[in-house]
Amino acid sequence: MSLFQSILIAIIEGLTEFLPISSTGHMILASTAMGIHEEEFVKTFEVFIQLGAILAIALMYIKRFFRNLTIYYKLITAFLPTAVIGFLAYDFIKAYLFNPIVVSVSLILGGVILIFIDKKVATQGSTVVEVEDISFKNAFFIGLCQCLSMVPGTSRAAATILGGVFNGLDRKQATEFSFLLAVPTMMAAGGYDLYEAELNFTNTEYLLLALGFVVAFASAWVAVKLFLTYVSTHGFTPFGWYRIALGILFLIFMWGADL
Repeated sequence: MSLFQSILIAIIEGLTEFLPISSTGHMILASTAMGIHEEEFVKTFEVFIQLGAILAIALMYIKRFFRNLTIYYKLITAFLPTAVIGFLAYDFIKAYLFNPIVVSVSLILGGVILIFIDKKVATQGSTVVEVEDISFKNAFFIGLCQCLSMVPGTSRAAATILGGVFNGLDRKQATEFSFLLAVPTMMAAGGYDLYEAELNFTNTEYLLLALGFVVAFASAWVAVKLFLTYVSTHGFTPFGWYRIALGILFLIFMWGADL
């Protein structure tokens, strides 16, 4: 992995992690296009820089985490389904689903669903005043929706946001709950991935990890600030069309590469 490739993938991670377009899918497609997807260091790099993006959210919402303990209980409730199912299905997912074809198909199907759902909830108001007011039952359901994102290309953000709007939250609240839920979910997933990985790298590779972490942090901070403003007025439909276009383009790319 070159310096340019590491910066590019880190920017992609930061910009896409909290948008409903699948950061994992984008990184897999990008690394495949650059011919480095199968490198073990690249796989670890993609996991490690996600922690940089998570740190951006943790700092951005630090006051929310300290304001009310209730949010912790709701997030734990939402996290439980992912923790159990993710642990049981980890080996299968890593062995069979982390490939460009699965990602492309997931992007397309998820895009269609995102457009359809967004039209249904375009004028929906919220049944709660604050995100913390969501019921434990609804938080658990959002957690079940998050499990769908274990399929690369589905998007954790898309799954949890759609779960949120179906459980009484408006677009902005569903997006914020998705951001908050990302902290325990991705810290656990990233930590487990790093635990399973062999961290025997060169000094240059460790420097690339550090650089990628910082770049992902910065780009995630910018993306989240812009996304919250955008989604409040434009909804999720543009992201759905983007997913469909990207999925189709990469299927064409893969088909052309096999000829």
